[in-house]
Amino acid sequence: MFAIVDIAGQQFKVESDQEIFVHRLAAEEGASVTFDKVLMTSNAIGAPMVSGASVSATVLEHLKGDKVIVFKKKRRKGYQKKNGHRQYFSKIKINSIAG
Repeated sequence: MFAIVDIAGQQFKVESDQEIFVHRLAAEEGASVTFDKVLMTSNAIGAPMVSGASVSATVLEHLKGDKVIVFKKKRRKGYQKKNGHRQYFSKIKINSIAG
């Protein structure tokens, strides 16, 4: 069974026992979280949400993603600017899909 769920503003197709990386959640490591914004399951399609459906997950760890280099340059003007960014992520494990 699979579900399409909205987690922190992004949509993910999830299945049971799957581990995914999502934007940083405001939950402790090891805590259980429940997502109620289920857009679709393998049995039902929501309009816009599937009523009574939820996805439960466990937060495994908080970490940072790979560094992304932002480099700006204007040729022949002597302008260069280099900046880096690392996105904060949470690794979660999907426990069950209800509904």
